[in-house]
Amino acid sequence: MTVRVMLISPGMNAALREARFAGDAPLDNAGLAQARAAAGSVPTADRWLRGPSRRCTATAEALGLRSATEDALRDWEMGRWTGARLSEVSAGEPDGVAAWLADPAAAPHGGESLLELCARVGAWLDALPDRVRGPAEADVHGDSAGRVLGVVEPGVIRASVVHALGLPPQAFWRLDVAPLTVTELGGRSGRWNLRCGRPLAPGARI
Repeated sequence: MTVRVMLISPGMNAALREARFAGDAPLDNAGLAQARAAAGSVPTADRWLRGPSRRCTATAEALGLRSATEDALRDWEMGRWTGARLSEVSAGEPDGVAAWLADPAAAPHGGESLLELCARVGAWLDALPDRVRGPAEADVHGDSAGRVLGVVEPGVIRASVVHALGLPPQAFWRLDVAPLTVTELGGRSGRWNLRCGRPLAPGARI
């Protein structure tokens, strides 16, 4: 069974503007307004999910989605760096930051390494074709497909792309995910296709 996975990045918040390791920072007023304005352009789906953060929850609600929380889609766990600015951590732990950026197996903050993040998100992604239930539709190959939509943190989207396309872990740092954009993966474990992020524009239909 093939599946269509549409991942929406949440709206803007202060942590993102300040380049912080966000933790569970909520949406700010501008991010909330932008999400509400984009509600009419959300793709249709058979199943709706969200990451457990307040930012993802508020975005999903503003978009009008009755989504279920999926713990496997939680944000990258950053240990003691959570809530700090990147500039602050770089000044206080330069060797730790250098190791974190260079070695995908490093977790100097005491949280997850990049490899662990990609493995967690990848396991969820690969299990989807066997778990999705709902109305089926034919894809271009004549296979049945379920449509899953999730509101998840940018790091989760980047990890999904790295895993799905079999990219080297360091490619994670070369992927940018803007707020309120859709990144789409179609296929199944071992054969995913990518449709890169598109903005949720008010009045547009995807």
